[in-house]
Amino acid sequence: MSDLHYLIRQPKKEIKNPPLLVLLHGYGSNEHDLFSFAEELPNDFLIVSAQAPNSLGFGAYAWYAINFDDVNGKFSDTKQAKESIDKIAVFIDEIKIKYNTNPNKTFLLGFSQGAILSYSLSFYYPNKVQYIIALSGYINKDLLPNSISKEIKTDYYCSHGSVDQVLPVQWARNSKPILDSLGLENVYSEYPIGHGVAPQNFFSFKKWIEERL
Repeated sequence: MSDLHYLIRQPKKEIKNPPLLVLLHGYGSNEHDLFSFAEELPNDFLIVSAQAPNSLGFGAYAWYAINFDDVNGKFSDTKQAKESIDKIAVFIDEIKIKYNTNPNKTFLLGFSQGAILSYSLSFYYPNKVQYIIALSGYINKDLLPNSISKEIKTDYYCSHGSVDQVLPVQWARNSKPILDSLGLENVYSEYPIGHGVAPQNFFSFKKWIEERL
């Protein structure tokens, strides 16, 4: 059983097996952050915004710790990250069953730390989701399985701020060559902003989503 807290927006029209969109926020945020997108996204969607399991206090949460020390500098707790990937996978399965969603139309949208885990989940759990929207994140090679399935059919939308001061844009630029080398469908775009989502970025991924519904 998953113990992740979440917010939900039901489809705005009667639909038997709605497509599912799961939202994963970034480090230090919470389930309310990306949920602000919900009202602007297609009416068919069942939209679920999950809250990360690790509290940082004062309404802030993280999917995994980011640590600092004199030897390693800034580094991620990969064990905790993998635990969160597993929790998200269970959570998605439970939501699919509970709300009887369309098993062939599962979208996973993550921002920053949520995007990093979205990429990783698609490799650890092949085809659990059909579509990944990775905003301001990158493929962390420390969070990849030893071998990547050749059966993955997931389609990726990737974007990043060209002046991102939190996660360097070069890290994001490395993601497309990795996806290309695996023969996976993907698009990559940059916007002249920092660590965030520009309005034109929102309309871009919204259009990408609508084309796949």
